Amino acid sequence: MYLNHRQPLCQLLLLLAFLSPFASAQNLSPDQTVLIGGDYNYPPYEFLDDEGKPNGYNVELTLAIAEVMGMKVEFIFSDWAQVRESLKEGNIDALQGMVNSPERRETFDFSPPHAIIHQSIFARQGTPRTASLQQLKGKEVIVQKNGIMHDYLLQNDVGAQLFTVETHADALRQLAAGKHDYALVANLPGLYLGKELGLSNIIPVGKPFQAQHYGYAVLKGNEDLLAQFSEGLAILKNTGRQQLIYNKWLGPLQEKSLPWKQLGKLAAFVSALLLLILGGSIIWNRMLKRQVDKRTAELDMQQQQLIQADKMTSLGILVSGVAHEINNPTGLLLLNMPVIQEAWQDCEEILEQHYEQHGDFLLGGLAYSQMRNEIPVLMSDMHDGARRIKRTVNDLKDFSRQESEDIYEAFDLNEVVTTAVRLAENSIHNSTDNFSSNYSAKLPTIYGNAQRIEQVVINLILNACQALHERSKAIAVRTYLISETQQICLQISDEGCGIEARNLSRLLDPFFTTRREHGGTGLGLSVSSGIVQTHGGTLHFDSIPAQGTTVTMTLPINGKKT
Repeated sequence: MYLNHRQPLCQLLLLLAFLSPFASAQNLSPDQTVLIGGDYNYPPYEFLDDEGKPNGYNVELTLAIAEVMGMKVEFIFSDWAQVRESLKEGNIDALQGMVNSPERRETFDFSPPHAIIHQSIFARQGTPRTASLQQLKGKEVIVQKNGIMHDYLLQNDVGAQLFTVETHADALRQLAAGKHDYALVANLPGLYLGKELGLSNIIPVGKPFQAQHYGYAVLKGNEDLLAQFSEGLAILKNTGRQQLIYNKWLGPLQEKSLPWKQLGKLAAFVSALLLLILGGSIIWNRMLKRQVDKRTAELDMQQQQLIQADKMTSLGILVSGVAHEINNPTGLLLLNMPVIQEAWQDCEEILEQHYEQHGDFLLGGLAYSQMRNEIPVLMSDMHDGARRIKRTVNDLKDFSRQESEDIYEAFDLNEVVTTAVRLAENSIHNSTDNFSSNYSAKLPTIYGNAQRIEQVVINLILNACQALHERSKAIAVRTYLISETQQICLQISDEGCGIEARNLSRLLDPFFTTRREHGGTGLGLSVSSGIVQTHGGTLHFDSIPAQGTTVTMTLPINGKKT
């Protein structure tokens, strides 16, 4: 159950009185429902969706805590000033998201933070950057009523003229319409709402505040309820569920807001160096093959296959050794970076207090006022770069993997394709609103490795998803039988960007890709082609630029491993 901001406050209080006539909000029995307050327009943390239902990171986190703790919860959404006052008066039990501050701790108790909030100064394009609040003196500034920035500016008069609004969206709309000079709002909601509302003429021009802890809040003295939220949050963090919810709602926005990618470039350079070494090995082997072909023209196809097998064995040995040497330090980076990031967050508050009391100081040879914004970016880029190295190495290991020990047995292609579609469901959902599948009934079985064919199908589906630039474009999957040639076919068609004619013949070449700037290694189709050829089948591509691509995989019925 939930209430929205369109209901008058008197109706809200009457309903609360009806729900709990004999107990206050601070003394709930185990069977009672916990009333959770939230801001109806504070995306992506909490908001009412198009159907008027509570949604967002806070809502999903609260429902997960309620599940693990066996709690009953109901949501009451309204404007921030009203739900904060309702908590203060004891008419609701908790707020699921509130910035922790010394002044607020006089009235409320807070759980450990489940997110970090950054406040930004937004302005119309063309406005100079604003490094401190002192630069707001004499300016007209929009803030959310009773929000953390409203509290701060009332307690620390910087000489700005304040204009209060109910929501962050109201603040950004007024600013975009030419009213007032600045809007002081939370960074992620500001970026989210600017995109959703199409406010292309406003941008963040400064971040004058340190990171702020954001968590559950209860009226001071309600320790039992706060303990339940804190324990539930700890369980979700330890099981990794909280991180999954965080990544779903907040991860993409944070990645888009990172402005500095030097360490990412360093990771790309390491990856390129690895590819250069392996590419040199391939070139050397190809040169050797040409010399052998010139001197042994009488050799038949079997001899050529032996040469190719020897080449791939050499490459596999090289990849295995290099991969081991790279994966060890990369694993240390992936293991240690989250610990370093948490340590920085713990130190940040102490450093900020020192900065406020004593002024700027050197940290790592640079001014702390500069480093406090760049260190989180440095650590995040290092983590992203290590993950990219690991993905590239895994791709190379797949490319050189030998198939001799694979298990071959009869399997149903329809079942394999159905499983692959299910595994790729998230990518399909994020790419298109028009996905269709048509599986031919009673297909004969195929003899081979179902797991390796499933890998090929997933790769082809993901390629189709990446080719789409509009959700209205379609992807179609179908299976059918060619009786004349005793072959079973899988066809995947997309209405995406298509492939230039000059690139069609190179699609299956190792390391060839048109998506290198997006992290592509050019190994996916090469690996897939090798798997299909091992099963005695083929991959065929038809494409028209700007119209789409169709890939057809054919496999022999009850074929044997080649």
